[in-house]
Amino acid sequence: MTDAYICDYIRTPIGRYGGALAPVRTDDLAAVPLVALMARNPGLDPAAIEEVWMGCANQAGEDNRNVARMALLLAGLPETVPGVTVNRLCASGLEAVAAAARAVQAGDVELAVAAGVESMTRAPFVMPKSATAWARAAEVHDTTIGWRFVNPKMQARYGTDSMPETAQNLADEHGISRADQDAFALRSQSLAAAAQANGRFATEIVPVTVPLGRGKTIEVATDEHPRATTLEDLAKLRPITRPDGSVTAGNSSGINDAAAAMIVASAAAAKRHGLTPIARIAGAAAGGVAPRVMGYGPVPAVRKLLAKAGIALAALDVIELNEAFAAQALAVTRGLGLADDDARVNPNGGAIALGHPLGMSGTRIAGSAALELVRTGGRWGLATMCVGVGQGAALLVERV
Repeated sequence: MTDAYICDYIRTPIGRYGGALAPVRTDDLAAVPLVALMARNPGLDPAAIEEVWMGCANQAGEDNRNVARMALLLAGLPETVPGVTVNRLCASGLEAVAAAARAVQAGDVELAVAAGVESMTRAPFVMPKSATAWARAAEVHDTTIGWRFVNPKMQARYGTDSMPETAQNLADEHGISRADQDAFALRSQSLAAAAQANGRFATEIVPVTVPLGRGKTIEVATDEHPRATTLEDLAKLRPITRPDGSVTAGNSSGINDAAAAMIVASAAAAKRHGLTPIARIAGAAAGGVAPRVMGYGPVPAVRKLLAKAGIALAALDVIELNEAFAAQALAVTRGLGLADDDARVNPNGGAIALGHPLGMSGTRIAGSAALELVRTGGRWGLATMCVGVGQGAALLVERV
């Protein structure tokens, strides 16, 4: 099989819900890193891109009708470049990377773009059609996150726990204390603050020009979700799911807006287009768990992936674990036999600090793992995340 390489990676800043990126349409936001990739790689002929895979979880608003195709056209890529939108909910962006890699490995394509986008701020409300003529009832569903149009059979068989409830289920079943969750959240915030201060994120962020109306714009160049906090501040926050619960807004990821993209190519294509491989994509895997404990999904996915690759967990130098919730992340690290503060895990902070724009996060953690290997000289990197409705996904990269 042909090896697939990450040759460049870039992302927008991550905006808060209703924050700096709120005025930007989802398809326009998705186009930003695509434009940046072309500008940063002048030797790359855009017409040679054989496919754009883009992860997006919502697809109910401005991200409808194949946002991958919309975004690449808005980015100025030739009409001859095709695009496909993939959906594995929270792992959609990671699935896009895996799909691009598999196509290169199989010899179907030589040069592709893998990307992800989500504007959770701009996710619309939706209404079902009336079931009968002259109906007097109407439903409205918020598509920002979570269940809608629930199938009664799904409710009866598996329940429809909300995302915070699934995290609370893990906290209860695995005995994960509020204190441990808050400590993990503080670690995420502290590491992200350090990465912002030392310029680590500057290598991967492209600023977004945001229209303000009347011809005015602002440039957004930094993540706006991180917050300075303390254990005392975190301890004051009320639980989300029930009065005696332990999952809070402070130890959970955010509702966010952002986009990311990377170039995935064979060695021959990279050489032909003047690209510099960063890391080899060594494999990907997914696994399933009960929907009510969806956050545990990375455990079977990682085990499957490492077994397939013949790599021991101890050999990993960087582990990017998407922090949907501190309870979820701790259930995964403990399930894999890792210490709560393992230095390899999210060395620059995770989604609790940075935010979790659903379709974008997987592309971000894959790219971040590759860049961290380059920065530290490590060999093996892992990107993994849980997925709503009970799944986990994982991707393995090796520094070139």
